[in-house]
Amino acid sequence: MSPEKFQAIARIAPFAAYIAVLALEMHSDILPGGMDVRWIYPLKTLIVVGLLAAFWRAYAELRHFSFSIGDTVLSALAGLFVFGVWVGLDFPWAVLGDPGAGYDPHVGGQIDWRLAAMRLAGAALVVPVMEELFWRSYVMRWLERSDFLSVAPSAVSWRALAISSVVFGFEHHQWLAGIVAGVVYAWLYRRSGQLHYPILSHAVTNGTLGVWVLMTGQWRYW
Repeated sequence: MSPEKFQAIARIAPFAAYIAVLALEMHSDILPGGMDVRWIYPLKTLIVVGLLAAFWRAYAELRHFSFSIGDTVLSALAGLFVFGVWVGLDFPWAVLGDPGAGYDPHVGGQIDWRLAAMRLAGAALVVPVMEELFWRSYVMRWLERSDFLSVAPSAVSWRALAISSVVFGFEHHQWLAGIVAGVVYAWLYRRSGQLHYPILSHAVTNGTLGVWVLMTGQWRYW
């Protein structure tokens, strides 16, 4: 296997596994009777973590990076901005399909904090790494050139940024908010040239959203 192909697979495999298990969640009728489908989310998270660990040597951009206080603060603020967009752009026409009741961690009338903690940890710590490796590090640069590793983030065209952000948006029920989020994270990557800043921003968005959902009971956002 060529180094380029290995690098591509390393970014595709965790995301593909996540989507495959998500499809299983959406077709829970095929699961054994009595199984609580909510426990599939922790399983999905563990599978993604395992794949990220297995391919860790391919993620040089995550192992070696420079730190900037300014970019860190900007990324955190951008993450909070996307959170505001996420809970604000929830108009019926801006939602794709029926998100359903969401991930409600209640058991016997009380929150099962094991379910809640694993859902929050997966969304805030694992999903941002997995999605940014796929959408920004791979897809956005691959749209520029098939040998994506040769493309510096700062050299990515606005066309590639826009296309990848739109497709990223339609990965989510809230497609319009998703597109805005994709543009923000892609802009951070293009601006800084380093993947850990959009990962941080994405983590702030998902972490803040998770805490807000737990405080308000708006489970449909999960």
